[in-house]
Amino acid sequence: MANRRDALKSLGIAPLALGAPAAAHAGTPAHPTPGATWRAGLEGQRKADLGNGTFLNPILAGDHPDPSILKDGADYYLTYSTFDAYPGLLIWHSRDLVNWKPVGPALVKNIGSVWAPELCKHQGRYYIYIPTRKSAAAGSRNTSWVIWADRIEGPWSAPVDLDLPNHIDPGHAVGEDGSRWLFLSDGDRVRLSDDGLSTVGKPEHIYDPWRYPDDWDCEAFSPEGPKITRHGGYFYMILAIGGTAGPPTGHMVIAARSRSIHGPWQHHPRNPLVRTGSAQERWWSRGHATLVEGPGGDWWSVYHGYENGFWTLGRQTLLAPVSWTGDHWLEFGGGDLSRPLPKPRGGQAGPHGLALSDDFSTDKHGIQWSFFNPAPDEALRLRRADGTLHLAARGAAPSTSSPLLLMAGDQDYEFECEIDVEPGARAGLVLFYDSSLYCGVSFDAETIVTHKYGIEHSRYRNPLGRRLFIRMRNMRHIVRVHLSADGKDWKRFERTFEVSGYHHNVRGGFLALRPGIFVAGKGEAHIRGFRYRVPQS
Repeated sequence: MANRRDALKSLGIAPLALGAPAAAHAGTPAHPTPGATWRAGLEGQRKADLGNGTFLNPILAGDHPDPSILKDGADYYLTYSTFDAYPGLLIWHSRDLVNWKPVGPALVKNIGSVWAPELCKHQGRYYIYIPTRKSAAAGSRNTSWVIWADRIEGPWSAPVDLDLPNHIDPGHAVGEDGSRWLFLSDGDRVRLSDDGLSTVGKPEHIYDPWRYPDDWDCEAFSPEGPKITRHGGYFYMILAIGGTAGPPTGHMVIAARSRSIHGPWQHHPRNPLVRTGSAQERWWSRGHATLVEGPGGDWWSVYHGYENGFWTLGRQTLLAPVSWTGDHWLEFGGGDLSRPLPKPRGGQAGPHGLALSDDFSTDKHGIQWSFFNPAPDEALRLRRADGTLHLAARGAAPSTSSPLLLMAGDQDYEFECEIDVEPGARAGLVLFYDSSLYCGVSFDAETIVTHKYGIEHSRYRNPLGRRLFIRMRNMRHIVRVHLSADGKDWKRFERTFEVSGYHHNVRGGFLALRPGIFVAGKGEAHIRGFRYRVPQS
């Protein structure tokens, strides 16, 4: 083993000391944002519940955008846009709206990039309405789909194409006459069959949304995300306008109401109800809201926002109180959500989150791990045995390998594992936005390669052979890499990445920067002891 450590010293690596104890990882505090901070949960991950009757947003850290929430008796279920990640549409469960645990994925087949789904229940059956953007890997087109299940845990049906190529963000509604509808982007709607599995007729335009002043800095008008709630003799339509990303002050929440599902719809006199007023606020681009009654009869809303300075984490799920006013309108509370708020009344707090470390003794495919834009046979690449993940190679680089990714929600975190590669295979760790934007380190028996800006960047001779331990730390967009021959003595690699620009406003796609593993070439790689943690100062 000494020879392997000596070989590490011979690489083109900065001459720092071997052996990286906790002190070697100490940097700036874990959460430098001014104001209140979060409670440490599993592996040091952020936890909203502060343990004193209050919580601090986000309730789901990391990229959980366009949240769709369902109250089902004493239970709450939530899913969100999963885009090119498959298995997708991971469903989460809560009994207090603050602490959430995953149930499982509802969508296995790649039908395209999943945008703004709608989770609902009607006459004892669960439905998810799913708009998708076309995908070459899926051989798909722009449309919307529906899947259904008699139990929230599944099994879920195969997707049924609703043939809606020109709209996104379906919101399910049932009229006073029992008719079923999907409300759509741009103020349109389409009728559903009684079983909810097909449309009746063509989309129709039924509402011209409220418009913001011309001098506001917004990405685009983009009326989307219509959600219908029936309360106190009215139907309330909650919409997002202003564009999802772009300027921090763009995205917002507006409302309208009607006595009938068929209109006419009246603008809320105090629109917008939610908007980021300044780039100095903790949460940017807040919008895409759904109303939900809390366990104690109070009312709440879930919506999403980008964290100030952390576009890379994607749009995170936020929880805000809602009140009903004397004029039969509603107001959103919580201010800019930078401070702790009282938890919803009643309910039962359960465990929160998901441990991201994996010894590969159980199957976490679809719960923790997902492939990026997978081919139909992608899952066949995975095999677990004796605490080892065997991952078959695909493609020639991270861009073509459909890497195996997870969702991180912390500002500062590290992940590591042991990898050995078969002849012909190349494997490594990546921070992956999409197939054109990523960074990381990989190796085969002869070379160590760095990847940067979505391309191969530098090559080094590898004197260590087919087995290597790799650690990456994303410390608020500064990414350090350490290598080890034995998983005990670590050496700082000379390449450091800066990834603050790896996000939607640079690249597009509405995605997030995600940690993961890739294997390219031929044969397979064997991965052991994947570990995630948030370093503590």
